[in-house]
Amino acid sequence: MTDNNNDSTRTKPPLPSGLPGLLKLMDQLRSPDGGCPWDIEQTFSSIAPHTIEEAYEVADAIDHGDMAAVQDELGDLLFQVVFYAQMAKESGDFDFDDIVTGITEKMVRRHPHIFGDQTGINSAEDQTINWETLKEQERNAKASSSKQHQGALTDVSRGLPALMRAAKLQKRAARVGFDWPSVAPVFDKFREELAELEVEIELNDKKAMEHEMGDVLLTCVNLSRKLGIDPESALRHANNRFESRFEYIETSLSEQGRDIKKTALIELELLWTEAKTKE
Repeated sequence: MTDNNNDSTRTKPPLPSGLPGLLKLMDQLRSPDGGCPWDIEQTFSSIAPHTIEEAYEVADAIDHGDMAAVQDELGDLLFQVVFYAQMAKESGDFDFDDIVTGITEKMVRRHPHIFGDQTGINSAEDQTINWETLKEQERNAKASSSKQHQGALTDVSRGLPALMRAAKLQKRAARVGFDWPSVAPVFDKFREELAELEVEIELNDKKAMEHEMGDVLLTCVNLSRKLGIDPESALRHANNRFESRFEYIETSLSEQGRDIKKTALIELELLWTEAKTKE
């Protein structure tokens, strides 16, 4: 006789599928009746750091050319959106359909050459200029309705990583004419900022050093922008190279039965150079 209560013979419910299934799953996770305690206690603020992390993991998977990982990480990122939508639905603010409707209307509004009668958009560069013009019009409309200051730098999120935000702030400023005419004066400014940092280092003024270091970094971002290089991407790739070279040093020393902490710096530098030549 079969025991109907035996876990091994119990029929499991089918896995949710598609977007409707994912939304239902999220609703179950947040349900006070049998939901997950961790998911239930989350808020917009507590989830935000995870969202940032997931977005970076998508970028990392793309950098590594691992499409299976890209698919997986995009799923994690989509889940973040679904999570926010469920919490907002519970509070009566909006739901997932509102998010979809909002972004659809925005994309239609910002592509009048596709969904309207605008002409003259014949390249990606044309569309970039048009996109920013439309965004500026939207900011001006908000300024008129809210009576709050809406300038060129308005709505550049303070939640962005500092490097990304610096690049975006400088791009916005450049669009209204606040920009160097070429790369050369940016180099001059970089040297000037380095000299000022060296002065503060000599004076050992920690607060002033931080101030000048910020100016050096800001000028580096500006130089990157003038060269047409995304500073966030450049630094991310540099981090990857640093990690790979350092791992080479550790592996090489480990194979020799040596301790990195007891290895002279000059030897570490030689291994670093060796790692660079193998890239």
